[in-house]
Amino acid sequence: MMRAMETALQLVDMTRLTADLDRAAQDYSAARPFPHIVLDDVLHRPAFDAAVDQFPGIDDEFWKGYVHVNETKFSNTQTDTWAPSLQAVAQEFCSPEFVAYLEKLTGIDNLIPDYSMDGGGLHMTKRGGHLNIHADFSTHHTHENWARRVNILLYLNEEWRDEWGGKLELWDQAMTARQATVTPAGNRMLVFTTSADSFHGHPDGLTCPPDVARRSLAMYYFTEESAPVRKSTNYQARPEEGRARKVAIAADRTVLDVYDRLKRRLNISDEAAHKVLGGLAKFRKRK
Repeated sequence: MMRAMETALQLVDMTRLTADLDRAAQDYSAARPFPHIVLDDVLHRPAFDAAVDQFPGIDDEFWKGYVHVNETKFSNTQTDTWAPSLQAVAQEFCSPEFVAYLEKLTGIDNLIPDYSMDGGGLHMTKRGGHLNIHADFSTHHTHENWARRVNILLYLNEEWRDEWGGKLELWDQAMTARQATVTPAGNRMLVFTTSADSFHGHPDGLTCPPDVARRSLAMYYFTEESAPVRKSTNYQARPEEGRARKVAIAADRTVLDVYDRLKRRLNISDEAAHKVLGGLAKFRKRK
């Protein structure tokens, strides 16, 4: 069925993406606060409409919650539970043609796509949800010689209004100032280079209606290295946040770093993470 979907629909608009690739690569390299680019109309319209229509509902059974100080969002990394339209798009993002495009765009050779969705997959954030400013974890949890190099975020929102919040903020290396924002408009993709200080997030609670969610597909690309440096997700407080908030963010970051180390050593699943974080959230509510 999925193969039939790919045949019936053109998916990624590679003609549009590659039309002025040399200039896009220059813009990418020169972007601040770190190399990135915002691309609109990435999917052909019928493919985008199908992905939006078949995106899991807010109460879908396969969502796993990550609810703690630094984030309140939901993720589905189980591609076999996705609708054919979403599987087909993710597979095309792993195709040799698209990976070659990313290599030319970013200037990073030998990129390895990750259909296992380690840290990626379908993401959903509900009303009140947030994701604090952070730099992503640096190595794959299964292939520990894979260094994470490039992120893509494809927004799958049928509608997104400015008053709902949710703009992705890009911060400078010293966390002194927000230098760019990206509205999660439908069929818009953000591509950026992953580094120890590519700080980004949407830290303020969403104000969208209860039946609306901020939706995206995230995928990550790696290079094979002899000795990559392992770093867990590095959450940061903004300068204007109070002392208590900064302490809470730092404490939560430390707990998550310990969890990341245990996950790698003991091969803990995302299902187990969901249960642990869900239990911690319930404990906090009782306090």
